[in-house]
Amino acid sequence: MDDEEDYEVKKKPDLDNETEELLKKREKIKSQRPDFPRQEWFRRSKIDRDTWRKPRGIHSQARQNKKYRPNNVNIGYRSPKEVRGLHPSGFEEVLVHNLDDLDDLDPDKQAVRVAHSVGMRKRIKIEEKAEEMDLRILNPS
Repeated sequence: MDDEEDYEVKKKPDLDNETEELLKKREKIKSQRPDFPRQEWFRRSKIDRDTWRKPRGIHSQARQNKKYRPNNVNIGYRSPKEVRGLHPSGFEEVLVHNLDDLDDLDPDKQAVRVAHSVGMRKRIKIEEKAEEMDLRILNPS
């Protein structure tokens, strides 16, 4: 029971109805999007399955979009332009390296992601200042 009392609800962005609908639509598109394995990833152990590269061989059936080959990346799988690049919560992500980067941020639309190269001492200061400014931190320590 103590865990439920200590839980603090994460800050949500201030979104209009159209943006919320587009975020839901993007999530639906993403769930239906197939995997795009790299051509002949199963033949060579060095080739990673998930790093897609465009098939370029002159006899390549994958380039010719044969039905028995995996799907190729094309523009029809893209998400709506207005919500492209937004965090799944709806915030615009801002990469922060120091305390000065927190100035001029809008807590209703933007959220903070602390850069991985920032050390623990500076990270704690950034998190304290972000909390004072009522900014959401996407990767808290």
